[in-house]
Amino acid sequence: MVDPPQSSGNTDWAWRRETPLGRFLSTESGSAAVLLTATVAALVWANVAGVSYQAVWGTEVSVRVGGSAIGMDLVSWVNSGLMTFFFFVVGLEARREIDMGELRERSRVLLPLSAGIGGMAVAVLLYLVVNAGESSARGWGVAMSTDTAFALGTLALIGPKFPERLRSFLLTVVVIDDVVALLVIATVYTRGLAIAPLLVAFALFAAILVMSRLRVSNGFVYLFIGLATWVALHLSGVDPVVVGLAMGLLTYASPAGREDLERASDRFRDFREQPTPQLARSARASLHQAISPNERLQDAFHPWTSYVIVPLFALANAGIPIHRDFLSQAYRSPITVGIIAAYVVGKPVGILTGSWVVTRLTAGRIRPPVGWAAVAGAGTIAGIGFTVSLLIATLAFSGADLEEAKLGILTAALGAAGLTWVLFSITAALPAARRARALLGAA
Repeated sequence: MVDPPQSSGNTDWAWRRETPLGRFLSTESGSAAVLLTATVAALVWANVAGVSYQAVWGTEVSVRVGGSAIGMDLVSWVNSGLMTFFFFVVGLEARREIDMGELRERSRVLLPLSAGIGGMAVAVLLYLVVNAGESSARGWGVAMSTDTAFALGTLALIGPKFPERLRSFLLTVVVIDDVVALLVIATVYTRGLAIAPLLVAFALFAAILVMSRLRVSNGFVYLFIGLATWVALHLSGVDPVVVGLAMGLLTYASPAGREDLERASDRFRDFREQPTPQLARSARASLHQAISPNERLQDAFHPWTSYVIVPLFALANAGIPIHRDFLSQAYRSPITVGIIAAYVVGKPVGILTGSWVVTRLTAGRIRPPVGWAAVAGAGTIAGIGFTVSLLIATLAFSGADLEEAKLGILTAALGAAGLTWVLFSITAALPAARRARALLGAA
């Protein structure tokens, strides 16, 4: 008689690693170290050789096709060009959550939606209170969004050791953050709107919608029309990064279909019986086709955005001069103070309140997938706002105001990480039963 397999002591959600969500979380957490290195490098570069830092990222670069050209400085190409791919991946993950994840069921949408909007609303409100009556109030969008990579990476280092439940809850909230922040960029931080290019962009995107409905699968066609839409939006005055989010949201996610799997099995069987290059290509194509476009594109683009594009963005934008006079002035500035208050206080209060309200209104039928200490930890770690916050800061501010905003974002990230560490250290000191309930709820 064969003995039953020994249990590892882990629940099913603790050991399932090879899932799209698990790979996404792993890539985001792993990229946090690269992102932190790029941030430190930017600060060192800006303070050791500030002239060269400004000169490099201020270099004008033009792309010319025939008699037409688009010219921007290097930092703008990173912010509005390469970051389009970052938001494309955000859109892909949001669509995956809608099709196969936490947002698939309407009843499960309410909690992360309420937590995400609550966190943003309270954070923005605190920023506006601190900046009431000041021209800097226009920068309220800086206080909205959470940096996925930094938040998940920091949580992996200092959070409790039950990975996917807390991280997937945080990811769902952060995805909502990013989508709303992109809508704010497209509508609030648009300067000098040109109607004709905007209409062209709408027409091009309508063509993309039609192709998506018809299930056109040629990626080069989407790339070409997507680039044309990006150019049209850039000329219209709308930040073109929204093209990435929109196209990601259009890319459906689904489990592998039975017919596709059977076809792939048949092709592999043919190859096994007669291993020729032609049959190898056929088997490879069938395996590739069995995976949904969403997962294929995430697998292709996510490592590049996490390990190359976002760190490059940090290198281009995080460099600020750190000296006594600047710090003394900045830490008395309503911009810096408002951003710190928004992220360190507003985010956790808003996420906790939003989650509690939904739980109360539904009499506990809809509740967080983790305990309340873990929800609070998700709220405090959500105070790490970096990538999208820096992007909005570059649109809302310039000069000294921009440097003060960057300092506020960096300080808030340190404060949020420290607060999260304190919270989970206190939770870890509780008796085992209370600690389990605080972290896992009714699980």
